[in-house]
Amino acid sequence: MSQYTERAEKNMGKCIDALKANFARVRTGRANAQILAPIMVDYYGQPTPITQLAGIKVPEASMLVVEPWDKSALRAIEKAIESSDLGITPSNDGTSIRLPFPKPTEERRKELVKECKELAEEARVSVRNVRRDVNGKIERDEELSDDEQSREKKAVQKITDSYVAKIEDMLKAKSAEVMEI
Repeated sequence: MSQYTERAEKNMGKCIDALKANFARVRTGRANAQILAPIMVDYYGQPTPITQLAGIKVPEASMLVVEPWDKSALRAIEKAIESSDLGITPSNDGTSIRLPFPKPTEERRKELVKECKELAEEARVSVRNVRRDVNGKIERDEELSDDEQSREKKAVQKITDSYVAKIEDMLKAKSAEVMEI
């Protein structure tokens, strides 16, 4: 494996990791603790990720329970969840916060699939940008002959095709999960 194909593999792998993280934030009817990861709580004047302030449990498929380690942060966590764009109303029982995840309607599931397709397209564009950058480096490498450059570009294209196929597989799996009732 050459330095160019290694660079392409590494950077395209980052594109796949970013897509996984984005897909984890797409709200299905199933509770997923990752959906709370981007929420910041005002904790003693400092914006702090909710995951650093509380344990997040999934007691059942459509319910998340947030249990703060510091009970004085309960109200701040509840306020942060309410002001987020999750669209879930938290219920505070004094020791923990319950987040019920209602099953999305057919129309909402179709919107979520469309959102997933957009995320997948962004990932494909990122993979193609990596290919373009690596091919540019290959073309500027004066130590490589024309045949070697051609071989390297073909190898990079093969890697690109495999990563685009991975993105397609991830999209199919996520779309099926979203459309599941």
